[in-house]
Amino acid sequence: MKKVIIDPVTRIEGHAKISIYLDDSGQVSDARFHVTEFRGFEKFCEGRPLWEMPGITARICGICPVSHLLASAKAGDRILAVTIPKAAEKLRRLMNLGQIIQSHALSFFHLSAPDLLLGMDSDPQKRNVFGLIAAEPQLARGGIRLRQFGQEIIEQLGGRKIHSSWAVPGGVRESLSQEGHTHIQNRIPEARTIILDALGKFKNLLHDYEKEVQTFGNFPSLFMGLVTSDGLWEHYDGHIRFVDSAGNIIADKLDPTNYQEFIGEVVQPDSYLKSPYYRPLGYPDQSDRCRLDSGIYRVGPLARLNICSQIGTPLADLELREFRDRGKGTVTSSFFYHYARLIEILASIERIEIIIDDPDLMSTKLRADAGINQLEVVGCSEAPRGTLFHHYQVDENGLLQKVNLIIATGQNNLAMNRTVAQIARHFIHGSEITEGMLNRIEAGIRAFDPCLSCSTHAVGQMPLHIQLVGTDGSIFNEVWRE
Repeated sequence: MKKVIIDPVTRIEGHAKISIYLDDSGQVSDARFHVTEFRGFEKFCEGRPLWEMPGITARICGICPVSHLLASAKAGDRILAVTIPKAAEKLRRLMNLGQIIQSHALSFFHLSAPDLLLGMDSDPQKRNVFGLIAAEPQLARGGIRLRQFGQEIIEQLGGRKIHSSWAVPGGVRESLSQEGHTHIQNRIPEARTIILDALGKFKNLLHDYEKEVQTFGNFPSLFMGLVTSDGLWEHYDGHIRFVDSAGNIIADKLDPTNYQEFIGEVVQPDSYLKSPYYRPLGYPDQSDRCRLDSGIYRVGPLARLNICSQIGTPLADLELREFRDRGKGTVTSSFFYHYARLIEILASIERIEIIIDDPDLMSTKLRADAGINQLEVVGCSEAPRGTLFHHYQVDENGLLQKVNLIIATGQNNLAMNRTVAQIARHFIHGSEITEGMLNRIEAGIRAFDPCLSCSTHAVGQMPLHIQLVGTDGSIFNEVWRE
């Protein structure tokens, strides 16, 4: 047995490595994705008052603080056992749409577009956002402007672009100002033009990436996410739906509060990232990872587009129909996570345009007040990367006794492991290691846009040392990347 190690995986949020195992004939027998950092948020939140939890958990991630802010605030609503004012819900929804735009723009334009636009085998010294700016200045500028638009929505509501404490148990602290309304409204036409241009460019690239479409995590699995009571695309509330790779709804109208009935969690010895699975079908062992009745499921933009009946906005629904035509129904290739992100950005812009003139956004009725009425609750919302659960247990004073967080990246963990193995088996044969092969394996992880910590890796080339090691410990080949 020989092993190839990619450490670190670059252009993702956080720190991870990939191990690729080759047999004596040089064929890939398996590959594993390891998350190598430990956070501990669940433990050190214990003892904190529920009122602090949205502000604390927003600091779990510097890329998607809004996601944890909202899921935590929703858990707080349930502890108080209140229905928040309509204005507060609409304002939370507006902020979450801004979060989806800025996070998806970061993933596509900054982290993955260098692979897609410059080529998987392009010069690694130039295969970064600065290389993209040199080669595709209009696209790169558009990506920066699009992310800025999402961040400015968050700032107009919460007072800052990251780590806002704006959403609280029972509602929100402030409404949208007239100045903020005007600013957001004026930015919508440019944002819509940018995303439509990006969608057109991405679709034109697909014929160049047929192998990647077929091998980047293209396998049967379940898909999970929130939908409305009518089955529409949802990003803030609703109920849980599971769909299989044939498009069949296998579970619907599930209450997120009861997530433990349909989601199980496993801890693996080689990663700090938990591995959730669909409990009714059981934890998938090594031999059944590709079976239709496996408990592997995927979340995030690809899943949300697979489970919804339609999005509910005109331009995004046109794109959704084309998206499904390319996948002949349910889209199973994880390469199309990129495609789904672009469609969700368009959907978010259209939703913002619909709601921005709602007078409730400037209402002063923003909070419902109450005491501690529930001691165990679950707050659930859709983060850009997928469904997010905050499970809290409190005492009668509202102090946290136990916290369990199920994040989107964890729910994709089994699928990410399956993806790196599939890519490695397709592209690696024998002892020769090329940079393009390794980059494709990393790019398979980037398709999921995993969020592993508050920080991202530095821009540009990351140091990399890869060894092929024989069973006797001898080194057959080594590659250094400074």
